[in-house]
Amino acid sequence: MRFNHFLLGAPLVLAALSGCTRDYKFQPVDMWNGSRLKPYENVNFFDDKRSSRTPPTGTVARGQDRLNEPLYYGTKNGTLVATNPIFTPASPVDKVAILERGQERYQIYCQPCHGLAGYGDGMIVKRGFAKPPTYHQARLRQVTDGYLFDVITNGYGSMYSYGARVPPRDRWAIVAYIRALQRAQNAQPGDVPKGINPNVETVVPQITPGEQKYMGPGAGREYHGTGPGGRGEMGSNGANEEQGMNQTGQVRP
Repeated sequence: MRFNHFLLGAPLVLAALSGCTRDYKFQPVDMWNGSRLKPYENVNFFDDKRSSRTPPTGTVARGQDRLNEPLYYGTKNGTLVATNPIFTPASPVDKVAILERGQERYQIYCQPCHGLAGYGDGMIVKRGFAKPPTYHQARLRQVTDGYLFDVITNGYGSMYSYGARVPPRDRWAIVAYIRALQRAQNAQPGDVPKGINPNVETVVPQITPGEQKYMGPGAGREYHGTGPGGRGEMGSNGANEEQGMNQTGQVRP
């Protein structure tokens, strides 16, 4: 009988001991509250009487070793960098990979507003969202790469920040692709490599057997947001594309 009473009382004794303070005084919630230091609480242990300590110079939080200022912040000594830190020094092969990655990320995050070719005519804009400026105006063609990176990172106007949504290297890849769009839409005859006639179309898009799709000038411009054209402009098939019809007026399956 006494042994049974001991078993019944043991949990109560253990519970009481678990609430003891460091000086062995009973206080049930002391382990949750009193035994730890609160931020900015006054203590006598340090000379400045503060519980919150200033990290030593050069301290980097775990997982935040962002010491490469141009890569992670787009700046050098606080000033926006002029050139893309991952694209400019890359080899030709790596540049192609960066542009392909930038195109993929651009079409995911940027194209809905900025359009497929960067004219600010994406599908969300067609649904009433504020129209962003075209990338092909003189002002945005002359800004630094760091400026474009900073806008992607921190947002601008009605555009929100993508700093928490797109990793730094992908942001720089998008910057490289925007530059490629700017050059493509403002190309000069002298930019065409020797041996290629700029007046002759040499790339013919492949069409799936049985598919009927208009591939002429302005195809899909209104539907996909690929340029400054649009509904009613000569050569634009946007209205038909948006309604799900091909050039012959037939409804696509």
